[in-house]
Amino acid sequence: MKNSLIIKALIAGLFSSITIGALTLLTYKTEFGIFLIASFGSTMVLLYGYPESPFAQPKNIFFGHLATSLAGLFVLYFIPLPLYINLPIAVGAGVALMIVLNITHPPAGGNPIIVIMGSVSLDYIINPIISGTIIVLIFGVVLNRLILKKKYPL
Repeated sequence: MKNSLIIKALIAGLFSSITIGALTLLTYKTEFGIFLIASFGSTMVLLYGYPESPFAQPKNIFFGHLATSLAGLFVLYFIPLPLYINLPIAVGAGVALMIVLNITHPPAGGNPIIVIMGSVSLDYIINPIISGTIIVLIFGVVLNRLILKKKYPL
């Protein structure tokens, strides 16, 4: 293995730990609400491992998570069908939205599953989606641009 790959992996792992750690502390050690969702874990792969990817750009991260969560909420609240039908409808709608709107962020494809299986409230859009994604992006810009001196966002 090349040393540069090992360094990249260690930095991505460290920065992922820092970002998810901050979201975890906000979620479990404050009264501000929920800031952490499972799909943010896979967002870390793109944000720190492959920040040059179009899928890792702030527009894609923010609006990808938002669009797919809204798709999940729409299906949850307005399509009264069994879970085994609603889940694929919501994921398909979320994926289609991301592609049509040019905001594809693959980790966000799991958000409709989280939304429907968790039967979340409409507040879910504010916390954790909007607030959590903004925090993720602040960390992404600071760590990629200011510490690693990468051109991020592109």
